[in-house]
Amino acid sequence: MVALASALPASAQSIFASLPEALWHDDRNETRRAKPIPSGYRALDQELPNGCWPSSVLIELLMPRPDVGELLVLAPALRQLTQAGKTVILLAPPHIPSAASLADLGIDLSNVILIKADKPMDRIWAVEQAMQSVDFGALLCWLPEARPDHLRRLQLLAASNDGLTFVFRPLSDQSQSSPAPLRMLCQPATDGRMSVEIIKRRGPVHSKPMMLPLAASSKVSTPAAARSLSSPVFTTPSYTVAHSALAATAARHRATLPV
Repeated sequence: MVALASALPASAQSIFASLPEALWHDDRNETRRAKPIPSGYRALDQELPNGCWPSSVLIELLMPRPDVGELLVLAPALRQLTQAGKTVILLAPPHIPSAASLADLGIDLSNVILIKADKPMDRIWAVEQAMQSVDFGALLCWLPEARPDHLRRLQLLAASNDGLTFVFRPLSDQSQSSPAPLRMLCQPATDGRMSVEIIKRRGPVHSKPMMLPLAASSKVSTPAAARSLSSPVFTTPSYTVAHSALAATAARHRATLPV
């Protein structure tokens, strides 16, 4: 179910309308416990709450620029989720991920959805709708212009879904107030490694950066300027995100749920 969507006028079809019934979130279901998903890095797991990525909360990764290796950092978790049949949503990445590179990392592309939203408010809106309506293993969203009030709203919504929610923001925003219980500075280092420093977590402060060895892979993303010169990254039909269409679809699905 690899799909490329674009935030277009409200008359366009919503990508969420095409998702299988099993992905729609049932608010009446009893609270479920998500299976713990370790990061895949022993040093990082030792510092994460309960030794794994925390679910039902915002996980904020602050980077000097997009596409510095954030997908490589998360690759072990994404591999585990997709191979277990869980859906991974990539929302508004600045560059289109290379399907071949993701597959090389062991990520099952049949369980990946790619959504493109160019406008800041469309990104926030799409994230909110996904968190309210769709069951996912992980939601990765690039929100360089998100305000603290946006993040507070997303943190509240994250509690309604047992998946992992990763938010990528600029390194310059580290001094801003954030409701995310887990905040990490991610900066590329030498020899294919990533320097990761936890600046906020539940528990004692962790002040020493960790050097994580990233998985060897070809370049994961395709810059916008090179897209027209390369072969298609995703070959399945494209879909669009539309405010009115998504709201109507969510209402239709919820109306069919048992009382």
